[in-house]
Amino acid sequence: MAILPASKDGDPNSRYMAYITQDKVGIQILPLDGNPHKSFAMICHSTGVSTLACSYDGRYAFTAGGQDCTVFSWELNLSSLEASAGLGGKDMLPFYNLLEGGRDGPLFREMEEYFYYCQLQNQDLDTMETRLVSTRIPLADVPFLMRALGFYPTEQELEDMQNEVKFSRYAETRNYVTDIDLEEFIKLYVNHRPASGIARQELCNAFQVLGKPDERGIYTIDRDELLELLQARGEHMTEDDLAECFTTLVGISGVGASCTESVFESMLPPEISMETFATDILGFSAATQELPQEHGHDL
Repeated sequence: MAILPASKDGDPNSRYMAYITQDKVGIQILPLDGNPHKSFAMICHSTGVSTLACSYDGRYAFTAGGQDCTVFSWELNLSSLEASAGLGGKDMLPFYNLLEGGRDGPLFREMEEYFYYCQLQNQDLDTMETRLVSTRIPLADVPFLMRALGFYPTEQELEDMQNEVKFSRYAETRNYVTDIDLEEFIKLYVNHRPASGIARQELCNAFQVLGKPDERGIYTIDRDELLELLQARGEHMTEDDLAECFTTLVGISGVGASCTESVFESMLPPEISMETFATDILGFSAATQELPQEHGHDL
């Protein structure tokens, strides 16, 4: 990435950035906010680009390829990029369009309802006092909203999201942001949610790496080994955390911490296949395609 020097071609109040990816060169209007209309990219070296440089006046970008042994000069049309951003809509319109169904779709209405529910919950659902209507919710409620919408980020991803909002105005005000409104939450959601869900093949590959094939060639993971992996690898979970998650997933309530081992035995089979994990535990709908009966690779 390279910040372009001030140029007469674009908006004098805007700054611009040139960047390269594996095989593309692009320009971006700053600041980065996730608006797709503020960015443009195209393939510059089909076999891969190795480096980027910009001219002193911000009018040109230069890219060098790898195996093709070429250097290209690109003229940057910043006014065209500004026009494209303007045609994409102002304010929140580009972000609404990134939601399934747009501003009038069911996902936006669901986000609104969950957001308002968080506002009510923060004032106590059973209170008889006059409601203090607010347009914001505490930043600590963001993880619950994300999960309610079907996005299950890791603890590290949640911390990154919260820090993004928390320090968003620190340079100007020297104060932390401790709450968020609906529009800010929508931007956070569309910028951080995965472009696609977990693919069936990804789950299959995980079981091939972690599990062992049975006599039918189906890969399974031993129950005790799975529980140990969840507690010892990646983002560690305590036994109580596991018990709470699994009882919630399978619909069992009122389980005490003292009987977690027996609960695991009653909830989980001794050998867990991908189909069992995805359908019976996670509650995903049964896939129509059969699991590929191929052997895993040595790692």
